[in-house]
Amino acid sequence: MPTKTVLHYPRLDTVLMIEGAIKNAKEYSSKAALWKSLPKKVMYQTFCLVLEYLEQSNKILITKDKRIMWIFADNRKLQKLLKESVGI
Repeated sequence: MPTKTVLHYPRLDTVLMIEGAIKNAKEYSSKAALWKSLPKKVMYQTFCLVLEYLEQSNKILITKDKRIMWIFADNRKLQKLLKESVGI
């Protein structure tokens, strides 16, 4: 398995900025739409790393058609039902 070299790790304010943008909009049609809507410029590699973190921590969901949705809730059963019922 190849390892990827990370040139720049995100700062906390960058993670919170991206998280807040997704949370406030509830959904973005694509990564590019979200990236372009951010109030500050972020390196694309750093941006993708943040999205990977948010997805692994079950805060966002990237659907098959590449939409980005905020799904974080304290209720894990609700999250499971949402994923199963929508077929994402």
